[in-house]
Amino acid sequence: MKAVARSALLLAALLVVSRPAEARLFDPQTFTLSNGMIVVVVPNHRVPIVSHMVWYKVGAADEVAGKSGLAHMLEHLMFKGTKSVPPGDFSKIVSRNGGRDNAFTSSDYTGYFQNVAADRLELVMRMEADRMANLTLDEDNFRTERAVVLEERRSRVGNNPAARLAEQMEAALFLNSPYHRPVIGWQSEIAGLTRDDALAFYRRWYAPNNAILIVAGDVDAERVRPLAEKYYGTLPRADIPPRTRTEEPAPEAARRVTVTDPRVSQPSWSRLYLAPSQRAGESRLAQPLEVLAEIIGGGATSILYRSLVVEQGLAAHADAAYDPVAVGLTSFRIGVVPRPGISPERLEAAVDAQIARIAKGEISAEEVERAKTRLRASVVYARDSLHTGAQVLGEALAVGLSVEDVESWPDRIAAVTPAQVAEAAATVLDARASVTGLLLPEPGAQPRPDVAPATLPADRGIR
Repeated sequence: MKAVARSALLLAALLVVSRPAEARLFDPQTFTLSNGMIVVVVPNHRVPIVSHMVWYKVGAADEVAGKSGLAHMLEHLMFKGTKSVPPGDFSKIVSRNGGRDNAFTSSDYTGYFQNVAADRLELVMRMEADRMANLTLDEDNFRTERAVVLEERRSRVGNNPAARLAEQMEAALFLNSPYHRPVIGWQSEIAGLTRDDALAFYRRWYAPNNAILIVAGDVDAERVRPLAEKYYGTLPRADIPPRTRTEEPAPEAARRVTVTDPRVSQPSWSRLYLAPSQRAGESRLAQPLEVLAEIIGGGATSILYRSLVVEQGLAAHADAAYDPVAVGLTSFRIGVVPRPGISPERLEAAVDAQIARIAKGEISAEEVERAKTRLRASVVYARDSLHTGAQVLGEALAVGLSVEDVESWPDRIAAVTPAQVAEAAATVLDARASVTGLLLPEPGAQPRPDVAPATLPADRGIR
């Protein structure tokens, strides 16, 4: 499958590297084509390779109600060819030229990328620009790919208890937001999608003024600009509809979701809290929440791991994650795997005791500073990666953030105070705005060892 990668948790981490005030993180070069397409160049001359990426500011949350899975379906269909590149040839051409390609869909964006030798940049740019405007799609190809997506859903969700739990928890967390529907779509709605639906979605959203071109690697803006103008700059603008995210009602009741399955060999406990993002809700809490996630569950020295795994011996694993990069509200996640013989009820009581303490602001200044130090240490080599800068910038720009938001993020993380972390904890760790999930073996069934303990994804994307 051609697929997703919103590692927005990665974004949350990668943007907090400690640097002097006004230091730059990726030092991108940017310009805008006359048709409105944003171009970002991230020079990295360590190896003669480039990562060429096109991000569209559209995802599963932008679908029409009743047409879930359409954004992801179109991602698949974009490999079905144009008059210049027959169906299936796109990836073959990239491969023959020594590169690799893929695509990904999330709730908020869709992206396509090719990693190739620097002297093959023009080739992939020409092909990507071609399918931005000239996709051809016959009925047979559409029906075949729809069957592929339905099988993908069966294998990735229907046959995966952890994925079913994650899907149900997000559907329960987001009562009114389009984030409550899965990126891959509901099975009955995927089965009802038509070729006309796909083409209408393509014409509605796929245009240069709704796209971001990011080229990272052994290039600079001087080389990229004439190529971008030649291939993308000639494409016509389109009237792009505004993106909307319906408002969540004030939370009034904690929710619980339980999935039982005979394939589950080890129970797991998870919780999602509704949280502000960098763009929605109390966005000033975004960076404090990043620090809070690190304090609660960011490794072997975090509060939950130290308490539940090391000191009390109740859990085999504990972590926390927060994704600040979304057009609408997002989630703050806690996940724990109990040790054999520990009941979910006992484990939950221990987790709740720690959360209550944290929500009351019982976090020391030393814990805050240690968390910020760990975040900084985790991204020392962020600039060395060919793909990281393109991924981080693409995710941010696709949800409406700016290059400056990315570049200034390290200083904003460095400025987080213990009081802000305490406020974030008190605001977000509210049981009324939560969904608790249990993944359990089916009573009386013999557990099968081929199903790993569940860990909820840190984002709403699919690969």
